[in-house]
Amino acid sequence: MDLVPALEEPLKKVLGPATAKVMAEHLGLHSVGDLLHHYPRRYEERGQLTHLADLPMDEHVTVVAQVADARLHTFASAKAPRGKGQRLEVTITDGSGRLQLVFFGHGVHKPHKELLPGTRAMFAGKVSLFNRRLQLAHPAYELLRGADDDAAEAVETWAGALIPLYPATAKLESWKIGKAIQTVLPSAQEAVDPLPESLREGRGLVPLPEALLKIHRPHTKADIADAHARLKWDEAFVLQVALARRRHADAQLPAVPRKPAPDGLLSAFDDRLPFTLTDGQQKVSKEIFDDLATDHPMHRLLQGEVGSGKTMVALRAMLAVVDAGGQAAMLAPTEVLAQQHHRSIVEMMGELAEGGMLGGSEQGTKVVLLTGSMGTAARRQAMLDLVTGEAGIVIGTHALIEDKVQFHDLGLVVVDEQHRFGVEQRDALRGKGKQPPHLLVMTATPIPRTVAMTVFGDLETSVLDQLPAGRSPIASHVVPAADKPHFLTRAWERVREEVENGHQAYVVCPRIGDEEDDPKKARKSAEDEAEKRPPLAVLDIADQLAKGPLSGLRVEVLHGRMHPDDKDAVMRRFAAGETHVLVATTVIEVGVNVPNATAMVIMDADRFGVSQLHQLRGRVGRGSAAGLCLLVSEMPEASPARQRLNAVASTLDGFELSRIDLEQRREGDVLGQAQSGARTSLRVLAVIEDEEIIAEARQEATAVVEADPELTGLPGLRTALDALLDEEREQYLEKG
Repeated sequence: MDLVPALEEPLKKVLGPATAKVMAEHLGLHSVGDLLHHYPRRYEERGQLTHLADLPMDEHVTVVAQVADARLHTFASAKAPRGKGQRLEVTITDGSGRLQLVFFGHGVHKPHKELLPGTRAMFAGKVSLFNRRLQLAHPAYELLRGADDDAAEAVETWAGALIPLYPATAKLESWKIGKAIQTVLPSAQEAVDPLPESLREGRGLVPLPEALLKIHRPHTKADIADAHARLKWDEAFVLQVALARRRHADAQLPAVPRKPAPDGLLSAFDDRLPFTLTDGQQKVSKEIFDDLATDHPMHRLLQGEVGSGKTMVALRAMLAVVDAGGQAAMLAPTEVLAQQHHRSIVEMMGELAEGGMLGGSEQGTKVVLLTGSMGTAARRQAMLDLVTGEAGIVIGTHALIEDKVQFHDLGLVVVDEQHRFGVEQRDALRGKGKQPPHLLVMTATPIPRTVAMTVFGDLETSVLDQLPAGRSPIASHVVPAADKPHFLTRAWERVREEVENGHQAYVVCPRIGDEEDDPKKARKSAEDEAEKRPPLAVLDIADQLAKGPLSGLRVEVLHGRMHPDDKDAVMRRFAAGETHVLVATTVIEVGVNVPNATAMVIMDADRFGVSQLHQLRGRVGRGSAAGLCLLVSEMPEASPARQRLNAVASTLDGFELSRIDLEQRREGDVLGQAQSGARTSLRVLAVIEDEEIIAEARQEATAVVEADPELTGLPGLRTALDALLDEEREQYLEKG
């Protein structure tokens, strides 16, 4: 079926090249269809004004308000020494709060004539703070009523009780977007409906053209609710159909069932465990073993808090596959992590990891490491062990995916921290088995159920939610460095106390500090950052600490741009207890395991996301001593950034935090690259609030795909899917 020409029409034909260029560059809108799906962020009601008190700082906003007063000041300046400089100050009000507008120089004449007390208008600009008061400098504005023609036309354009306010940019104000939408709105009649008619009618949803009309030109709040209900379903359903098709295709693939031998490697390993598995570990292991025993590939996501024992569960799955005659590969996002997994797995297995070697166990197998920076001889040996089947388990980075690496019989792939790994890599590794291998994806980032259904919708989910015995609680506190500098002094004293008690500490910074090699770049960033200082850097902080509050302690640095050998050496010294304090970037976020490290100080903590702070914090309290995490920030008490930090400090529940994180960020960020580009990111669907819609859409989608995998009877749905997936990316629904 041909795509709908009216909606495919490029905007430059319809709106003219200048507007179309700004829409393409700043909003990612290219066709009429894209513009119709650029929905209002909210609506202003006539007679009801925006709450000026709630305006966010440094954001581009649109407000509807009334001019309270306007004053023209004349002053002397360098440019106008005779007192001819002019500044117009206009105060606008919404009945609850006030906002100052300022215009300078030649820019004052028009607003001075137009913005008379009592005039109502829409104003758009960036909110800043001046003399402790909120202001908009040189805002763009559009009058909402008045005697002259323009204003009358503006009222006409905004007729209807509700004024839509669109996500806008400094280059294109909300009302200009509104006018452009007015131009293309008639094309909405030609929108092809992706929802099967029975589904739409069964749920009482309005047809798509009507929904588009109602979302852009609502007459009542009920119109908006109708449109939202309908468009949310579209988004949820089309995405779930894409995922259901992927699950359906995967279920058709053949795989070798892998059942562990009764008295093999797995039993030998379990016998030498010094502790019993938690109930959670046993339950999840059973789910995995059941999947491994079937003849189509397992696709399972294993979620577990930091330290919940995911690696143990994954290792037992790998041993089961080796028992059944296959090989298992574990993929880690970084070399540091791959080396660490290798070390800890060899330690856990003891002589069972020395198969074929003197002193090794008869039931044992070889566990090899394969990374990009290994020497040629070691690499060659590792690759030989894989192709002959001598090595049952291999742990490595994406070096494992290179064409040269061949397996004897790859049965299971374990991917650590999936969000750092694209589906392309996953599929490349899949191609290395005689038949597609089973797949286990591990993540320590707690993902609310709906996001798991949306982002990882083609994986079955297992959750490990109890911590193994012996893990210690972590106390977290916010350190307001600007309001209470003595708190920061105390933080460094606490670090010293931990070290004096025989423990170690991490200090995390957002930046490395050697970026300013290029003087031009350095100058530019200094200007850009005139208002906001650059984030604190590892190299500077390490230097200050070693000379100042932590002098006398052994302080080392670790960051991503160091040579892999140097990184490894630093980690070894820290793990061995030779270094007291490690000043690092977020390289330590994933998988670094030093049970003796009990304290962590995160500098500029407001520059990190909630989930990332939770991940970082999980690096302490891994031994028998309690952990301490101090979140240092210069943000003021009332700022959203500080509220985020307070949330992290107040709970250790990762699922709770991931909800907070989602509510504070737009869902689009959570889904990362889950869809291709701006055109398909979620616009009206809120992953947290719309849990029911997503769950229902998943059921409906599964039923539709099972009845008609090719969707031959649903051309509208196929069109929508093509737009979502750009066809060839169906199998690459990137994981966020």
